Amino acid sequence: MGRCHGDRGAVTVEAAIGMVALVAVLAMALAGFAAVIDQLRCTDAAREVARLAARGERERAGEVVSRIAPPGARWELRTEAGGITAVVHAGPVRGLLPGIRLRAEAFAIPEPGVASAGTRRDRGAPDERRGVP
Repeated sequence: MGRCHGDRGAVTVEAAIGMVALVAVLAMALAGFAAVIDQLRCTDAAREVARLAARGERERAGEVVSRIAPPGARWELRTEAGGITAVVHAGPVRGLLPGIRLRAEAFAIPEPGVASAGTRRDRGAPDERRGVP
């Protein structure tokens, strides 16, 4: 049996394409894992902001978000219906998954003696939000 000379290098090309596909799948898996981690960070930040606001420490919300939430996260506080709702938003996961926006929400009931300001939205100073559109 003779070799067909037209197939020279075919295995090399197939291996190269396979390696590119493997790297692409691995990159997507890592980006998905990063999205899960950042969603958990948003959830933790929202919980802490709601807890601080319920204790009357709203001024610390921006600091908490900047420490806990992913880079570029925004936050919002709403006081309504006898409780405080904290919402944390984050943009695309490190630019890897442009279609994914992260959002977490937490609710807390104000501690006795903490003044309720009615329905109110706090968004923090622009430097605290770190610029997520």
